[in-house]
Amino acid sequence: MKKNVGGIDKIARIVVGALLIVLALTGTIGVWGWIGVVPLATGLFNTCPAYKLLGINTCKINK
Repeated sequence: MKKNVGGIDKIARIVVGALLIVLALTGTIGVWGWIGVVPLATGLFNTCPAYKLLGINTCKINK
């Protein structure tokens, strides 16, 4: 898949995803915190299917 997530966007996705998962593990926000897997995965793999559908690209270098 073509990379379309980069820079600050990538870091924000990883931080928010990890935070949601930690909050779910501690029971602070319940099972909805597991939705943090989605931004975490898109940040780690540098690709977002929603961005592809919308034609958005925050990655400056496409290989």
